[in-house]
Amino acid sequence: MLKYLAVASIVFLLYGCSAQKEITNNHEQSYILNKSNAGDSSNAALNEFIDGSIAEAKGDYGTAVKYYNHVLQLKPGAGVYFALAKSYLYQNQLSYALPNARMAVKLDSSNIDYYNLLSDIYAEAKQFDSSAIVLSKIISIDSTDINAYYQLARIYENNRPSKAIQIYNQITSIIGPDWNVLMRVAELEANLGDFKGAAGSVQKLITIDPNNPGLQKLAAEYYMRAKMYKEALKTIDDVLLTNPDDIDAHQRKAQIYLAENNWDAASKEFSYILNRTDIPLEAKIRIGASYFEQSFKDSTLLPIAKQFFTKINRDTTDWQVKLYLGAISVDEKNDSAAINYFKSATQLASWNVEGWVRLGGLYFDNKKYDEAALVMRQAIKSFPEDFRVNLILGLALAQNNKSQDALPYLKKAVNLNPKDPTALSAYGFTLSQLKQNDEAILYLKKALEITPNDVNLLGTLGLIYDGKKDWNECDSIYQQALKIDSSNALINNNYAYSLSERGIDLEKALRMAKKAISKEPENSAYLDTIGWVYYKMGEYKLAEKYADIAVKIDGTKSDLWEHLGDIEYKLGEKEKAVTTWKKALELDKNNAGLKQKIEKGEG
Repeated sequence: MLKYLAVASIVFLLYGCSAQKEITNNHEQSYILNKSNAGDSSNAALNEFIDGSIAEAKGDYGTAVKYYNHVLQLKPGAGVYFALAKSYLYQNQLSYALPNARMAVKLDSSNIDYYNLLSDIYAEAKQFDSSAIVLSKIISIDSTDINAYYQLARIYENNRPSKAIQIYNQITSIIGPDWNVLMRVAELEANLGDFKGAAGSVQKLITIDPNNPGLQKLAAEYYMRAKMYKEALKTIDDVLLTNPDDIDAHQRKAQIYLAENNWDAASKEFSYILNRTDIPLEAKIRIGASYFEQSFKDSTLLPIAKQFFTKINRDTTDWQVKLYLGAISVDEKNDSAAINYFKSATQLASWNVEGWVRLGGLYFDNKKYDEAALVMRQAIKSFPEDFRVNLILGLALAQNNKSQDALPYLKKAVNLNPKDPTALSAYGFTLSQLKQNDEAILYLKKALEITPNDVNLLGTLGLIYDGKKDWNECDSIYQQALKIDSSNALINNNYAYSLSERGIDLEKALRMAKKAISKEPENSAYLDTIGWVYYKMGEYKLAEKYADIAVKIDGTKSDLWEHLGDIEYKLGEKEKAVTTWKKALELDKNNAGLKQKIEKGEG
């Protein structure tokens, strides 16, 4: 509001009169008196404009609108349209504010304030492209309007970051290096993957604050990500020059050496950190833990983590050290050593579950399900009633298709926390894998009561209803999921396959199958689905094309080979079809339907 109050005074002066008027507390009464007693339209307009300005200043925008609208009848002008647009904006009546702001600009195309108001209204209405056009016009009128540059750059940040950087650089050329501008540029450049440019922007920040170690470390990080290791080392050395005991700087220096594959130099930095007696044990463990976590992305860091914890282990009996050494042994496939370390960790801290949960969760999040299960099997011996331990163990087993093993742990997790949607949905899904569909539906619906827009949950429920041949519920669930996310590849694929199996709505099924393929063109299941849709439509050549690609991508699934054989049979290639069915039978030896096709030589 304050942004435009000064402007109201300017508009007031446009009417060229300094007459005072007694103001009553009742604005509506004042409005009526002015309207009836004004002998001269100019004076009446001025008086009503004054009343409108006073009402606006008091925050009574509804009354202000009444005055300004009547002024327009007496003496229309750009300033009146501007004032009216403001009052509408303050009431969030954008559909009324916009045409009045446009009219103000039309009548006076040189007034920057009018453009600013129009830009703000567009921005409030989420019409950012229009707002950007208006801001560009402001800049064309006044190339030094820094506020317009700022607003324009902010608009472009989300959808045109390169353009935003260009505008921020224009600001820098006008006002010189500015902290906020350079930091935004650095962040945008980093988001675009231009780490060299980001480092350069941070270096400009360093010229503003040359003794800021945080900035120097940030520049070093960007240099390292740009593979400019020489510059990264120089920047970190600048930090160590003024603060030689900065442990974080030593760690960063070691990481740069590792990136260069300079193991000897990196080892010296690690030795420095580990040999410092004044560095707390917790700090050393955090450093080792950070390398262990990063080893999931870069396996060459695992020996560094092992070196850290092995060295620390000589001087301490801390349970966390044992825990990480056990985890490292798991990654090295040394299960006996891992179990010994885990046993020691349990004995040293039988009361502490956090480390186990953190470690198991870390393995699970990185899709190392065997390792997660191994760790959590150790943990559950000491913490059988812990919700998180049961949940992570159950999830890890379920992800490895060990549904029967997973079931009791997931059931325990649900009993411990019956309102947790993850536990409910995992238990429901696992029940469905074991063909306990009615119970699975019960728990999945409980999960949906908590997270009704969870498309994955709806998809699982749709599959169960499909398996039960409850088509009404199946279609209803899939349609509900598509309303939430119409482009979801899995939902489109599964619904398309369900329709194709029933032989109905095949055109609709084809559209959905194409959506799934467009999202994941090398997904063998999706390729099989679109092939099967074409098969049901009698388009056997197209069906063969997709089915053939599917088995080439993943030849381990019996149903993909069976479908290909069915298609080949329809194309008149009976001997080829039998050979393909035999491949399918090798992968699913108990498939009676396949055996019958092979024996009869027909689909």
